[in-house]
Amino acid sequence: MWRDVVLAYERMLAFGVGADRFMYPSVLRACGELRDATVGRGIERRVQRWGYGLDMYVWNALVGMYAKCGELEDARRVFDGMPARDVVSWNAIVSGYTSAGMWGEAFELLQQVPGANVVTWNVVAAGNLKAGNYEEVMRLVSQMRSSHGPGLDFVTVVVGLKACGRNGYLRIGRELHGAAVRLCFDRLERVECSLITMYSRCQMMGTAYRLFRICSVRSVATWNSLLAGFAFMEQVEEAMLLFRKMTESAVFPNDVTVLTMLSLSARFGHLCHGRELHCYILKHELSGSNLLQNSLVDMYSKSRQMAAAQRVFDQMQCQDRHTYTSLILGYGIQREGHVSLKLFDEMIANNIKVDHVTMVAVLSACSHSGLVTQGQLRFAEMIDVFCIAPRVEHFSCMVDLYCREGLLRMAEEMISKMPFQPTAAMLATLIEACRIHGKIEIGDRAAKRLLAMRTNNPGHYKLIANMYISATRWPELAKVRSLMSVMELNMIPTHSVLESEYDICPVEQDYCLNRSMHGGLSGDMTDTDFSSSEEVKFNEAFGG
Repeated sequence: MWRDVVLAYERMLAFGVGADRFMYPSVLRACGELRDATVGRGIERRVQRWGYGLDMYVWNALVGMYAKCGELEDARRVFDGMPARDVVSWNAIVSGYTSAGMWGEAFELLQQVPGANVVTWNVVAAGNLKAGNYEEVMRLVSQMRSSHGPGLDFVTVVVGLKACGRNGYLRIGRELHGAAVRLCFDRLERVECSLITMYSRCQMMGTAYRLFRICSVRSVATWNSLLAGFAFMEQVEEAMLLFRKMTESAVFPNDVTVLTMLSLSARFGHLCHGRELHCYILKHELSGSNLLQNSLVDMYSKSRQMAAAQRVFDQMQCQDRHTYTSLILGYGIQREGHVSLKLFDEMIANNIKVDHVTMVAVLSACSHSGLVTQGQLRFAEMIDVFCIAPRVEHFSCMVDLYCREGLLRMAEEMISKMPFQPTAAMLATLIEACRIHGKIEIGDRAAKRLLAMRTNNPGHYKLIANMYISATRWPELAKVRSLMSVMELNMIPTHSVLESEYDICPVEQDYCLNRSMHGGLSGDMTDTDFSSSEEVKFNEAFGG
């Protein structure tokens, strides 16, 4: 109760009651958790005035407070001014630098730590993990395991396993597994969960499942780790079967469990599973979580069930940016761009901050509905009003908008002027539009750029071939076929990849809401077999 700590301290001072060195560390910790250095600076002045300058606990708390507040210069000033330091002092300043991504300063200090212990090394390794520097994590763990290092503890093993899973280091992950067994860490819950996650992400689901089977205690975290593994491997039916087994066991699924399953259902358009999960949420009264409600809106929107998505949205006590973004995207996919824009204006009127993901949804909605003027206006507003720097995804939406409406010169100009290299999907969209509208000259230039990328997607070459066939450009067609032969790519006999996906903006498939958009548009749309009581509750809430 951090704010109450600070308020109690301020009231105490107002009543003239003096603080002592036993109180200051608690107040400073509260300031650090609140990320507010104002009260902490006052404490530093009082400490200096009342002569507590030699108290190690107070000075350590000051360093930690400034570091958590991001005031690294002040943290270093206090640290350098300390007459004596202990391991807590070093950990606090090193942790501050790693949290801020200042790796050079952190490593420099790490070399100076007298007898640096495993905690200090773990802090730096965890900081690198958070920043995505997985190779550096491996280097640090290797140094810790060496004869000159401080050795490993279970935290080191967990950090190392996470880095292995995120970058596919299976061999090193197995070595850490062996080290965990030798050090008797392999039966600790956090290590078991990290091992299951590591093997799952390295596509070793059989090993992950065997580890799950022999877990000392199958806690909710252990179940969630395996479920997340099936989700990562896109094994929807296996994940759903495991979820049902979990509900039948003595372990009660939590919000994380249901969120994982909803995300998977949304990604692959398994509406039957999504409705089953919705029933579970209603039955067990889990619907108080905004994250769960947002996931339901997202799932129904991606399954093109906008009536259900709207009802969940209307029943929410507090809609946030994620809720609006999901609904804007859903109506956009349904070509109801005007509804999406109305929701966007409502979002702004409610003082909800717009981010780059929301703008992708808005521009995509304009693209699906052919709202060229509105799309241009919103693209300009993103820069001038909301101060959001356009990313490649926003340019991709604009290219898609122009291509749908046959404004191919504008699409080509957008690609040429953007400060990024065009993606293969972006060029493929332009080529398909050129084939449809007979603008072979523009399509030829885009085709040359796409061929220069040497992508391994046969659909892209099929797309270019179709365009040249439509224009009876046989020499160019022969070159495309020759290139495919050299690259050992087979000409696919189905429609081109853009003919089947042209109704979907390419960026939606890869980016929006940090999930793939392929799934929400197809799949099993049949009703699930609810129990009678669950079906009644579902129908009461959602009108049948």
